[in-house]
Amino acid sequence: MENKVITCKGLTKRFGDFIAVDKITFEVQKGEIFGFLGANGAGKTTAMRMLCGLSKPTSGEANIAGFDVYKETEKIKKNIGYMSQKFSLYDDLTVLENINFFAGIYGLSDTEIKSNSHSLIDSLGMRDLADKRVSSLPLGWKQKLAFSTAIIHKPEIVFLDEPTGGVDPLTRRQFWDLIYEASGNGITIFVTTHYMDEAEYCDRVSIMVDGRVEALNSPSNLKKQFSVGSMDEVFYHLAREAKRGE
Repeated sequence: MENKVITCKGLTKRFGDFIAVDKITFEVQKGEIFGFLGANGAGKTTAMRMLCGLSKPTSGEANIAGFDVYKETEKIKKNIGYMSQKFSLYDDLTVLENINFFAGIYGLSDTEIKSNSHSLIDSLGMRDLADKRVSSLPLGWKQKLAFSTAIIHKPEIVFLDEPTGGVDPLTRRQFWDLIYEASGNGITIFVTTHYMDEAEYCDRVSIMVDGRVEALNSPSNLKKQFSVGSMDEVFYHLAREAKRGE
């Protein structure tokens, strides 16, 4: 039986006369890795802010982890995780202090924070680094830590906003191993990326152009639909069509 954890219907965001997100409609299933793609300015970040309960939609409907984006934003925030391109860590805090801080932000009790923090450090193999400032960690370790703190409260969904921007290919691939593991444990992954090779790792992808979802399917089906060999070519095809329509 289907288990939808994100549903959007006609979700729209206006800023005056400018339509940043234009009646987007889609659903995401539990445990799915859902890619949310688009060029800069396509409306990805604005849409994600609405889904995270950080920005009120102008119109339309959306339900996140069973909660309404208009009436239950605080419940949404407690049932999701979030990681940005900058890894959402504080460089001047230690590894353990960062973990404790984010566990508290996500509403864990003192007992849960103590238990979860130490088990997380052990699972990451960072026991010897627990009292080191995050600024001293290699980029790959920072990335692992940031992702792990984003799911320390075992959320229904984790939103990843271009989490691998500026990261070398090997570290990017290792990060995707973490994504697969979390997805295997039932956490839904909602990820934005501008790396089209990463789109190939997703179960399904949506591609936004000028605030609208112009394509939504599995990578293999999208390549068949547009008779191309890569997601780069799918994206190029949609961008070219949008340019012609201007």
